[in-house]
Amino acid sequence: MYQRHYCILASVLLMLMFMEATCVQAQSSNSSTKRNLDAASTHYQVLSPTKTGQEQVLCLARGACHNKILTCPSQCPVRKPKQNRKHKGCFIDCSSKCEVACKWRKANCDGYGSLCYDPRFVGGDGIMFYFHGAKGGNFAIVSDDNLQINAHFIGTRPEGRTRDFTWVQALAVMFDSHNLVVSANRVSQWDNDVDALSIRWDGEAIEIPAEGDAEWKANGGEREVVVERTDNTNSVKVTVAGLLEMNVKVRPIGEKENKVHNYQLPEDDAFAHLETQFKFTGLTDQVEGVLGKTYGPDYVSPVKRGVPMPMIGGEDKYETPSLFSPLCKVCRFKGQATTLAAI
Repeated sequence: MYQRHYCILASVLLMLMFMEATCVQAQSSNSSTKRNLDAASTHYQVLSPTKTGQEQVLCLARGACHNKILTCPSQCPVRKPKQNRKHKGCFIDCSSKCEVACKWRKANCDGYGSLCYDPRFVGGDGIMFYFHGAKGGNFAIVSDDNLQINAHFIGTRPEGRTRDFTWVQALAVMFDSHNLVVSANRVSQWDNDVDALSIRWDGEAIEIPAEGDAEWKANGGEREVVVERTDNTNSVKVTVAGLLEMNVKVRPIGEKENKVHNYQLPEDDAFAHLETQFKFTGLTDQVEGVLGKTYGPDYVSPVKRGVPMPMIGGEDKYETPSLFSPLCKVCRFKGQATTLAAI
């Protein structure tokens, strides 16, 4: 009888071991599949346009859209229109959505991951908040294992005020041993037809062509970096493969805006600054930064709801010694800090 019980127990143990092995194998297979499908929305091959000039692609991603041809509608026939103000771009999605849509190629200051105005953020959780920083200060907007984004703040403090009015004048995107800086030039009088946007790659100024594809490319190690114009002047889209996309626009503080908010800006400075919207890929659960932390899975916003200007502090945690420094009290970036600091 004891022998019978022993056989039954052994059989049960063998079944449990088999089920565990099967479960682990399935999880490994699912993880591998997920990695392959991460870029499904843009996993396509560009085909020749139609006779009417509409761009089309062959979707290569797995799933319902696999091997389907998607064609841009006549209302937005190309993905990269040359005049962004007047024409929407064709956005192609080869994921399970399997669709095309016409959208403006510019930062949406009310959308997720946006940073605009007197710095107003919309976090990865969709909650709006303000972070004022300080005039002349540099702060970590995003800090993760393989990505650091710092912002340089400009500002003014009218007589009688207890804090600065601030705006983001420059962004430094750091990854691996590279850095890309997008900044607004100081201009005394604003002119929409004059480019007030500067871009530097690893310390060298780069020019974005105005004709042809109107884009500049670099191979930053394993990552392709693309900067493309989304308007004739003062508007670009930056893509760092596997890390982020950001739509950036330079704009001034207008005369009416200056009076309404009582900024009391000097007449010889338009306070050109950046309006930006980020889209991130592959952030870790421990991501930090003024904006980055709002993408954490356990993040709960501390801001007061229903007030006109919900504020978030933390200047002491996120301030960095310079625009190119990956160092702050909570920063996580593990890139080559010595190379960055020397630029």
